[in-house]
Order: sequence, then C-alpha cells, then structure tokens
Amino acid sequence: MSGQENARALGVGLIGTGFMGKCHALAWNSVRAVFGDVPPVRLVHLGEANAALASQRAAEFGFAKASGDWRAVISDPDVDIVSITTPNQFHPEMALAALQAGKHVWCEKPMAPAFDDAKAMTAAAKQSGKVAALGYNYIQGPAIRHIRQLLAEKIIGDVNHLRIEMDEDFMADPDALFYWKHAATSGYGALDDFAVHPLSLLWALFGRVSRVMCDMSKPYAERRTQDGGMKAVETYDSASVLLHMENGVAGTLQVNRSAWGRKGRIALQIFGSKGSILFDQERANEFQLYVTADRPTEQGYRTILTAPHHDPYGRFIPAPGHGLGFNDLKIIECHELIKRINGETAHLIGFEDGLEIERTVHAMARSFNEQRWVDVR
Repeated sequence: MSGQENARALGVGLIGTGFMGKCHALAWNSVRAVFGDVPPVRLVHLGEANAALASQRAAEFGFAKASGDWRAVISDPDVDIVSITTPNQFHPEMALAALQAGKHVWCEKPMAPAFDDAKAMTAAAKQSGKVAALGYNYIQGPAIRHIRQLLAEKIIGDVNHLRIEMDEDFMADPDALFYWKHAATSGYGALDDFAVHPLSLLWALFGRVSRVMCDMSKPYAERRTQDGGMKAVETYDSASVLLHMENGVAGTLQVNRSAWGRKGRIALQIFGSKGSILFDQERANEFQLYVTADRPTEQGYRTILTAPHHDPYGRFIPAPGHGLGFNDLKIIECHELIKRINGETAHLIGFEDGLEIERTVHAMARSFNEQRWVDVR
C-alpha cells in the first residue's frame, strides 16, 4: 500500500465498549504502528448505552466524540467505518443502518440470531458497495496461516478426516445468574455464539460444510435471577456435530460453554494420508506436525513455534517463540480490513462468506430439531 502517508485518514466509529469493543479500539489504535502501510486512522465517534458511559469510554479509548445513541455514530459525516461490537441481537439493525448511510462495517460475529436478518445484511452490503466484514480473528493467527500453507503443499498428503472442538467455562458455574446469552433472543447458544469460530477455521482451511447431523444439550436447564427466582434457560450450551465438507472430508465438531477448566480452547486435529497436524488455541503460538516422510526412528510429533518467518508475526516481534495474543489477532484482522477497503486482496470473512457460516449454523439447528442429517445448501 504505497503512498499511504498522503492518504486521507480513515474515520472510525465504534458502537459498544465491552470485551470486543475494547479489542476493536486497541486494534484501531495499533494497526498503523504495527504495519505502517495503512492510512492514518482517526477515532471519531463512540456510542454506548448512555452518554455518561460513552464519555468515559471515549476518553479511555481515545475517541474525539461520544454519544448515548448509536445512531449518532452512524450519521456522523466524519465516520467512514463503523465497528459494531454490541450483543448479537442488535447487529442487524445497526449494520443495515450503517450500510444504508454509506459506511463500511466491521461487525463482530455472529451476524444475527435470525437467518433472514443475516441475508438482509448480506444483500445490503452488496447493494451499498461498501466493505462489510465479520470479526473472525482466529483465522488470522500466524500458526493457522502456516497450517493453511502446509495443507496447500500437501505436506500431510490428502486430508481424510478432521476433528475440531471449542470449549470454555464461562457458563460452567451452575450458580451463575441468568443473563442475555441464556435468552433465545441471542440465538441458539453455543452454536451461533461459539461454534462459528471453529467453523471460520474450517472455512479458511477447507471451504464449505455440505452436510451436518447435530445434537445439542443444556447442562443447566434453569438459572437463578437477580431477584432470587429461577428462569428457564432458553439456549443450548453444548453441541456435537457430525459433518461432511464439500471437498469430501468428513469430521466432527464439538462445542461447550460449560466446560470447567477450559479457558479458550479451539482444538483442531487434521489427519491426512502422509501425516497429521494438531493445533490448540490455548497454545496459539505453536502447532504439532507429524509426517510419515521422517525416518521410522525419528517419527513423532514435533512442535513448531511461531516466529518472524510465519507472517505476520514479524510485524509484532523480531524474535521467535515470544508469542502473539488475542488482541494481536484483531490488529491483523484490522489490517486485512483496511486492505479490503483499499481494493486489495485480503484474508478476511466478509458478509457473503459469513452468510455461509450462518447457513451452516441454522442447518445444524434444523438437524437437531428434526433429528436427521441435513444438507447445508
């Protein structure tokens, strides 16, 4: 991206300042310092649920203006792109409004609880001609990028089976209170709040899912409320899925939001005709490689630590083995987003590809409801 030092600054609006809102703010603040080949970024306008919180977060994050109404962010003429990091059910209205206002959109996953809303968002993005991207930052990890390259080189031969799991324990406590992710308005539960991340890795490494067979469960059927009562949990915290990829590879997907001891696990096992690859997001700066081409006396898994030659690790750290973190992946994603805005090829999941992930999630839910195999398309 030559000549970026003379490029017009990109005006950023942010709606929502929780975990992912802060993550987006850190990315916007850091992307030019890390990569250097992007235009200047101006943090223009921040929106939150009320004016006081918006003012506080704007001061902390470095935004020039703050509003207690998200619509003010979208209508601001100085805003070119809107980061949407609110709870899932608010994504459609906000994304549609931003696209209709001629803004680029960077929306956290999932797109929307309802598939029709996801389709409307995709259609609006296409009609607007603006870039509309989703926050699937795990695909940006240097280890995942290198695994993708190794698969293309067929270092483990033809892939014949895969297993992927995602587990965390933020809903493992049976005494935790009912909150918005337990309500049906947020979606199905682990499938769309959670399984979309491993599905994004499958999309990046293998392409689309073609058929699914899904089971879901509720570890805790009721949760206590703040007033001391009990309320039925309307979402499913765990799911198990048999799946077939369009390229013929078979596999399994398992997800659990109530798995004590698991903090950020996305475990991927890829088995091929000449070896296998193992990766776990809890150890995101390494992966294990087994190749049958090794001499029998030395065959075994070897650990590959990420280093500057695993792009774009070197943009952050000049020394091998020191490791990147979750927020660094969002900075990489932000860079890919700016590349896409500049008309360049980018490693990014836009609304059109994101809709295929949503389609897969809804096929899984349909499979569970109908207790049968379901074609995704």
